Parts: sequence; C-alpha cells; structure tokens
Amino acid sequence: MKPRNHIRVVIVEDEPLGRQTIKDFVADQSWLKIIGEAADGNQAVELIDELRPDLVFLDVKMPGLTGLEVLQRVKHDPEIVFTTAYSEQAVTAFELEALDYLLKPFGRERFRKVLERVQRRFANIETEQREGGRSFSRSASYAERLFVRDARGRIVQVRVSQTTRLSGADDYVELFADKSSYLVNLTLNEFEQRLDPKRFCRIHRSVIINLDHVVSCRELDRRLAVVLSDGAEVTASRSGSQALRALCV
Repeated sequence: MKPRNHIRVVIVEDEPLGRQTIKDFVADQSWLKIIGEAADGNQAVELIDELRPDLVFLDVKMPGLTGLEVLQRVKHDPEIVFTTAYSEQAVTAFELEALDYLLKPFGRERFRKVLERVQRRFANIETEQREGGRSFSRSASYAERLFVRDARGRIVQVRVSQTTRLSGADDYVELFADKSSYLVNLTLNEFEQRLDPKRFCRIHRSVIINLDHVVSCRELDRRLAVVLSDGAEVTASRSGSQALRALCV
C-alpha cells in the first residue's frame, strides 16, 4: 500500500557508511524521498525544524547531541526510527513512542519490516484525516510490540498480542507475557494510551487485561474474577466488572 505520493525523510547518522546504508535501502522505494542528512545532533535539530520531514532515521549516540536530546529540542514532531549499535536505549525509545528501533548492523530484510510499519503508520494518518477531519497524533497509532528489559538485563522484544495483563505500581508497570514478567518504567496511564482499547480493558485502577487472553469470568459478590490464558486470576473493580459485563452478548 502506498500511503501518499512521498514520505519526506531526513537521515541523522554520524557515520558516512551508516547514512549510505540507509540510502541504499531506500533507493528502490519510490514513495520515500530523502530531503536531508545530518552528521551530528546540533545539525539535526536545525535540519529537522527547517525541513519539517515526515520521518527521521535517527542515530542515538553521535557528536554534539544524542538522538534523545535531539528529540527534546526539536519543535517539529516527525515519526522516528532509531538506528544505533547500542541496545540499552530501546526501552527509552518505546517511552518516546518511536516507530521502531533498528539495532546495527541491520540487513535489508529487517529494514523492509520497518518500512512496512512506516507505511501502516502513514496510511493510518491519512485515514484519520480523511474520515474524521482531525489532525493525527501518535497516540492514535497503537503499539504492536514493546522493547523491555528481562531479568538478566537484556533488551527483548514482546509482541503486544502476547501480553496477558499489565499491573501498575507507582511509576512502574509489570507486564506479563508468554509466562514471563517484565518491569517497565512507565505509568499504567501512559501504557493505556498506547494500547488498542478494542483489545485491552482496564478492569481495575492498577490492572489492564488483554481481552484476547480471557478464558472465563466468574461472579464474586458484585465483581468479576477473570481467569487469563496464563492461569492468572485477577479481580475487577465494580466499574471494571460493569465494563466487562457490557462486552457480554
């Protein structure tokens, strides 16, 4: 699907070989148009605000300013794909709602998957603008995968569809997926904004469940106890129980 005539792209990468790799991978994509390149963070801020691209391939560690500092300083708000050799910033990339996170060295197949996500994102933008006449915000595009840190400190990818529930505690969320759990430095409210409400339901002020993983519900006084596919049982609040009952047919 070609979402629009051209997606205007800026490449921010301090290594010439890195910039050339991205240009080579983009070369046969007629719907992408590279309009500028920057080799350091300070130049990137000026270029992004001047050219106002739709999409930026942004390195994380480079001279001047880091990629994260660039995002803090720019006034324009493009879609972002991080490109870096360092995996430790992947969780932060998710927190900043980056479209994707390319870990170097990446090949053409991995890059192709990124482009598929780019196409879907901009197709959603056009649909929102055409059908609702509203300006599109990133919050309207729901997360499909998360980058989280496991118990061994590694950055791992978790598909949102694998997530059974999320439990909030202060500024952290414990995410349960595929019989494992992960701590993420986000609030439950922030997470809720990134999840599709057709698939996820907040059944308690501190619990969000994936409706696709609900096995059964049982009455517990005026509330519902929900059994999930991983065997966990969570009790909904009264308002959460009402929300669940409203889904029953």
